[in-house]
Amino acid sequence: MAILDREAAIRKLKELIGKDLRPLASKFDVTVFTDEINHKGRNKGWAGQVLERYIGLGANNIQAPNGGRWELKMVSLKKLKDGAIVPKETMQITMINPEQVKNTPFESSHLLAKLRETIICARLYNDINETQSFLISVGKFDLGDRDLYEQVKKDYNLVRNAIRTRGFRVLTGAMGAYVQPRTKGAGHGSISRAFYARPVFIKKILDL
Repeated sequence: MAILDREAAIRKLKELIGKDLRPLASKFDVTVFTDEINHKGRNKGWAGQVLERYIGLGANNIQAPNGGRWELKMVSLKKLKDGAIVPKETMQITMINPEQVKNTPFESSHLLAKLRETIICARLYNDINETQSFLISVGKFDLGDRDLYEQVKKDYNLVRNAIRTRGFRVLTGAMGAYVQPRTKGAGHGSISRAFYARPVFIKKILDL
């Protein structure tokens, strides 16, 4: 299947709005749990992988937009007792290569490239066993709002300056207003870091 342009991908993805993504995981051979009987070994990215398979994208582990010129991101939302829908967690944007970040201004960064032409999809998280999960929105995001752009730039430069002056290991999730540098990988003491969108930033992206 040829890779779709962003508008065509959005149109195709919107066909799934209101539909349960859980049965599609089996259809597209996407693992939700490595142990399905006991619901153990959850694949946190399963819903996004279902959407990628649906529009003909393969697994993407490189630092380039996974649709060619655009990036597909899945956000999990949860419903509170008062009925409000809010982000369930942060959203990974891209891995941090310390040498690359140290030597690259924001305007040429992978972080900006990932946010510049994005398709943002939101699913409703139901329960820990992932018994069902409905796709509730599909939209596009370009980081075109000047205030958002400037704050994300500040967050990036905060990380960049920390790496340049104090080293990669000083990065913590406490940094950044909208985008935080956080540990990526299993186990305490992991040295990998990635840029994550905080829930407050996700709310602005989705206009919640």
